Amino acid sequence: MKNISLYIHIPFCKQKCMYCDFPSYSGKDALMEEYINALCKEIAREASKYSYNTVFIGGGTPSYLDEDNLEKLLNEINKLSLNRNLEFTMECNPGSLTKEKLDIMKRYGVNRLSLGLQSTKNSILKEIGRIHSFEEFKSNYSLAREMGFNNINVDTMFGLPNQSVEDFKNTLGEITELNPEHISAYSLIIEEGTVFYKLWEEDKLKLPSEDEEREMYEYCVDYLNKKGYLQYEISNFSKKDKECRHNKVYWELEKYLGCGSSSASLIDGKRIKNTEDIKEYIEAINSNKSAKVEIINLKEEDLIEEFMFLGLRKKEGIDESIFKRKFNKELDSIYEKVINFHINQGLLVREKGKIYLSKKGIELSNYVMKDFILDK
Repeated sequence: MKNISLYIHIPFCKQKCMYCDFPSYSGKDALMEEYINALCKEIAREASKYSYNTVFIGGGTPSYLDEDNLEKLLNEINKLSLNRNLEFTMECNPGSLTKEKLDIMKRYGVNRLSLGLQSTKNSILKEIGRIHSFEEFKSNYSLAREMGFNNINVDTMFGLPNQSVEDFKNTLGEITELNPEHISAYSLIIEEGTVFYKLWEEDKLKLPSEDEEREMYEYCVDYLNKKGYLQYEISNFSKKDKECRHNKVYWELEKYLGCGSSSASLIDGKRIKNTEDIKEYIEAINSNKSAKVEIINLKEEDLIEEFMFLGLRKKEGIDESIFKRKFNKELDSIYEKVINFHINQGLLVREKGKIYLSKKGIELSNYVMKDFILDK
């Protein structure tokens, strides 16, 4: 059996956040049980072909599942071939987490929680559409600790409407006081189709300036480093040996299987995507048909581009020996001019068989990465 990673998508939310463009939906709770039954069928049918190093249940809001459906799903996953040192992550949102749900997760082997906080300032949480307060978050966090969860990530965001540099500094200070093993810090991106996009088009969104956002990010990197959190990817920081192994699978272009509506897989040089439509997904699985709506045979050039884009997001960057092993060619045979140009600009560093973004390069990462697009 091949060792790969498994992603499982839960598309339900209590309330859609105003910045969110993920395939998740509120007001569709009536479909929850049917969806979980179909998802368990797909897992039994598709996922039993492999064994797993990491499992990640994301969404949506996986912790929004009721206890019966949560237990049914986790029980199905436990029938798979799971490796002894499995990293098993579940995304959870304060306001949808209970002691009973945490107990079910613990019993079925979930050993890493990813808690969505975003900010410790309640007025900002309300403004971005979160359903919880900072006090509820702290209560859920303490409960998870009491129940023995010793690997917790906290998600935070910067560049939010009406967020000052001081607000973000306070958020980082209050999070690090809680001492989680991992912190993710994402800058707000205004995505088409979101509530924020509409407000932004109408000039009704008061966002921090570019300089303020840059100051937030630079402070974040320096402050978290001083607090013992090592940056291992542009937006991710962890204590020693607590990096998210599942996310590293994506960034290193390793194989993974996706189950559930809108999930994606990367298997044997193919990118496969399931339908986003929940009803369509349920009907397909229950009719013993495929829920796949897209299968792309990736060309070598596509894989090389992705390997570079994703690899350069990591602090350690691209390992030239891994590139050669994956693609049977030297990195310089494709990218020598581009690499040397950005080294001369002070945006890339090349040493000890690795190529990575400099501090300045991280700030201008989009500018650097566009030059790694290949002519096809």
